[in-house]
Amino acid sequence: MTRPSPADGPARFQGRAAGLVSRTVAAVADILVVLGLAVLADLFAGAVRFLVLGPPFAPPKLSDWLTGVLGFALTVGYLAVSWTVTGQTVGARLMGLRVVRRPGRPLGAGRALLRAVLCVIFPLGLFWTPLSRRDASVADLVVRSAVVYDWYGGRARDAQRPLP
Repeated sequence: MTRPSPADGPARFQGRAAGLVSRTVAAVADILVVLGLAVLADLFAGAVRFLVLGPPFAPPKLSDWLTGVLGFALTVGYLAVSWTVTGQTVGARLMGLRVVRRPGRPLGAGRALLRAVLCVIFPLGLFWTPLSRRDASVADLVVRSAVVYDWYGGRARDAQRPLP
């Protein structure tokens, strides 16, 4: 019986541009993460209110516009920090994706922030991916970034080493 080679698995996609399905699944996972963070922030604010004002425990009631602004800030912050620090959000890590500049270098804080704002303001820009020659969303085209498969953290050579 022959052993499967690493080239049969995710290593063969290493460094290639990610498609619409992988990116959409990652985006849905990230939406769930942001919603979880928002719930935790709301519970934290309720706990602080409870400690300061006393019973009953209740999260603060914010106006709709303030909720929208805070949700926008939380989402942009989550995406920008994730892409700046590791190039991956939780959803991207789950799907084996990484956001990089075109030559494969890290995105950088400015580009990550601009890309995050564009992704939140215009999420339908993701659907440009299958129409693009290089599988780029609208945000990728504007900030000159790419979303690539990166299952091994840039260590594709290690993943392709023959099994003993």
